[in-house]
Amino acid sequence: MPYFDAASSAPLHPVARQALLAALDEGWADPARLHREGRRARLLLDAARETAAEAVGCRPDELSFTPSGTRALHDGIAGALAGRRRAGRRLIVSAVEHSAVFQAAAAHEASGGAVTEVPVDRTGRVAPDAYAAALREAPDGVALACLQSANHEVGTVQPVDAAAEACAADGVPLLVDAAQSLGWGPVEGRWSLLTASAHKWGGPPGVGLLAVRKGTRFRPAPVDERESGRAPGFENLPAIVAAAASLRAVRAEAAEEAERLRGLVDRVRARVPELVPDVEVVGDPERRLPHLVTFSCLYVDGEALLHELDRAEFSVSSGSSCTSSTLVPSHVLRAMGVLSEGNIRVSLPRGASGTDVDRFLEVLPGVVAGVRERLGAPAPGGAAPAAEPAAGLVVDSLGKRCPIPVIELAKVIGEVPVGGVVTVLSDDEAARLDIPAWCEMRGQTYEGERPAERGTAYRVRRRT
Repeated sequence: MPYFDAASSAPLHPVARQALLAALDEGWADPARLHREGRRARLLLDAARETAAEAVGCRPDELSFTPSGTRALHDGIAGALAGRRRAGRRLIVSAVEHSAVFQAAAAHEASGGAVTEVPVDRTGRVAPDAYAAALREAPDGVALACLQSANHEVGTVQPVDAAAEACAADGVPLLVDAAQSLGWGPVEGRWSLLTASAHKWGGPPGVGLLAVRKGTRFRPAPVDERESGRAPGFENLPAIVAAAASLRAVRAEAAEEAERLRGLVDRVRARVPELVPDVEVVGDPERRLPHLVTFSCLYVDGEALLHELDRAEFSVSSGSSCTSSTLVPSHVLRAMGVLSEGNIRVSLPRGASGTDVDRFLEVLPGVVAGVRERLGAPAPGGAAPAAEPAAGLVVDSLGKRCPIPVIELAKVIGEVPVGGVVTVLSDDEAARLDIPAWCEMRGQTYEGERPAERGTAYRVRRRT
């Protein structure tokens, strides 16, 4: 069964498996002890730290191992904010950071801090000028800025180098979440803190990296004697050894594998819009991770699409609200202003074959068509105009979830004359994103929203 969800968690690399088994025999003792077994464990830990630090591009004594990448983000943000409390209480983040960053930001606000969110363009990329302006125009002192190296949902690579220069000019430390990119190469630029997660590059789960460069004010809490006080608790030494060994292995093959996978992803990016009508491929077409592509399909329930692809033996993921218990679309897609319904993320693991990609492209059109048919979606091209168009229509989609509000809009847009208005009533949060996206894809005019007696009224004026 082809596994196309490496951005969530990559399959365990063979080198990681070998190193893990070997370290289970040799690295079970406490590396803080001075007896023979402890010294042996300490040698393994030191060697793993040197290997990981080389890949990160920092000194070994600047690198700590944490229980996860999420823990590294929380600890890195909290430690940097605490260390620079006198410099200011403002945290700057991009609008497409990992949810852990927003959770840390919410905790910071709850404790009296302030947060500035820098928007992104339709490709999911932060403009360097906008990031620099957020630093300059902050009404109070900035304690820390955060920017991911590459987005986890759409693969867009961020301008970390330019952001780091802007931060350095203002004396603000920059924390980079490199979870998705570190396996492909080091993060360039004058960053101050960096986090990563081993299971993203084929290491074992339960190992994160937190690098804090010398000269960065940092106050960890709670203080512990292990990992420079930044990650309390007994180190999972076998997993750490496996994480470092696999990072070195994947980096050794990264250039060749990136080129190969980029070719497969290019095939998906080009063929999906040709094979499936009403599809939007999202993310930056050039500045992106080599193994990841995301697209959204009009008139498709995301959860149903995932289930059907799973039945066809393809494991993919989605940022669609239809796959979430909260029915709220992905904050990344929302920030980009792109279609969220029927969203599919394909992230190829190392070793993925062209044969599997071709079979995915063969299966996808039928799967999408089947889901659309069950939902009663209009045929490609939209509905035909009515014989006697009404001046305006109201579509009541209250209580109906994605993608029904957009399907109902598409069915009736031809029943009003050019210049006429269709008002869609909906209480589905996804409609706020998907109705404007539908208008852009269909060449219609979105006139905004207003509160309704229940839910929200979205106005669409027929232009074509």
